[in-house]
Amino acid sequence: MKKFRYLALEEQLRHKIKSQRFKEGEKIPSVRALCQHNELSKATVLHALQRLEAEGLIYAVPKSGYFVSQTLVQRNLPTKVTTPSTPTQVNVPELFRDIMSRSAAFDILPKEGAPHVTSHQKTLNRMINRAARARPEQKSNYYDEPKGQLPLREAIAELYRQRDTEILPESLCITAGCQHALFLSIMATCKTGDTVAVESPAFYGVLQQIEHLGLEVIEISSDPSTGLDLDELENKTKNWPIKACIVTPNFSTPTGSKMPPSAMQRLISLAQDKDFFIIEDDIYGELNFDNEPCLPIKAFDNCGRVILCGSFSKCLSRELRIGWVSTDRLQDKIVQLKLITQLASPQAAQGGLSEFILSGNFKRHTNQQRQRLKTQRDELLREIEKHWGKNCRFSYPNGGLSCWIELPQHIDTQRSYRQLLTKGIVLTPGPLFSANGLYKNHMRLSFSHPLTEHRRAALHVLFNTLLNQVV
Repeated sequence: MKKFRYLALEEQLRHKIKSQRFKEGEKIPSVRALCQHNELSKATVLHALQRLEAEGLIYAVPKSGYFVSQTLVQRNLPTKVTTPSTPTQVNVPELFRDIMSRSAAFDILPKEGAPHVTSHQKTLNRMINRAARARPEQKSNYYDEPKGQLPLREAIAELYRQRDTEILPESLCITAGCQHALFLSIMATCKTGDTVAVESPAFYGVLQQIEHLGLEVIEISSDPSTGLDLDELENKTKNWPIKACIVTPNFSTPTGSKMPPSAMQRLISLAQDKDFFIIEDDIYGELNFDNEPCLPIKAFDNCGRVILCGSFSKCLSRELRIGWVSTDRLQDKIVQLKLITQLASPQAAQGGLSEFILSGNFKRHTNQQRQRLKTQRDELLREIEKHWGKNCRFSYPNGGLSCWIELPQHIDTQRSYRQLLTKGIVLTPGPLFSANGLYKNHMRLSFSHPLTEHRRAALHVLFNTLLNQVV
């Protein structure tokens, strides 16, 4: 994997902005100065600046240069919470199953319903139906090969190639979604009683799997902008031997954080030094709002330490339970575990999906999806900032589906769950994202649905109910 020089400059400037070495409204060094100081071409410097501009960190003034955006620097991000220093067993609250039973993982008002199916999703359905009609006797009487159909694995490998990541189709195994892919990866790397490191706040689906497999978890603090705290991870690996580190580097749920390329490389080096696997959840990798290739950790993996997991459920359709695992060193074990837990993948869905990708429909769909989600993110965060900005902190993700809200210390989001249900509102409380019951005054909000008038009214009821909690 070649190292792109614009990424190094982009990361350097982002760090200076977020650490406020460049103050709000301050002009950053000129293009000429950046070229000379970093020994870069003008095109490379402009590419880095345009990416930071798309992220909203800087803005251009004609004939004057680039300046640091004021609103983003002023915004208070959620604070990092100190995590316990020792591993613990997981006990996922019953609340998780209640939320899932209401189909409300990413919607505070599920009764409002979703927007119409897009034209590209309709095209996908037609392609799946056409694939189902082709050779029906084959599909009815024979299982698919364990790894999954080769055309689909080739199509997925091509999607990663477009993200500057080389993956061989032979290293891919098709799964029943990303949750299944993560489950296979954890089983392949751990046995009962082992310790797994997770970013904190963590994806509650992973915590549920860790609980089921009888593993212990050690939480690693995560910055709402840059993700996993690698200093903390390194310190904890000195005292506790971990078998795997599960991380979502690109727009993780719930914070929407994005790990810089240098941190990805450092994580791989640490995994090699401490002998553990990195299980990468790349489910949001196609949902970056700056329309540039979004590098996974796997792009930097030259020692086989990264097990890459993903699916199409968040970027294309929840109904499409098709995911994948890519690993070099544990491929045979992953395929064996798939045979045990699923046996085979549905052939028609794979056939229709591979045609959908190779015809260019997938890229056209995700381009539209990214723009729609970016607009919905802006609408949601503007509403929060306008009405409750003085009473909460919130993340500002540049991709994915969700943001992380921190409320005053005395508020317990879980306490108001049942009360809000009586009004048809489903909130996702912070403690769901921790094995140690942290984040009681936090919640996840999603911008995966439009902020209709009904959802806007529900958002006001949600915040007012929480902020009016009696101490």
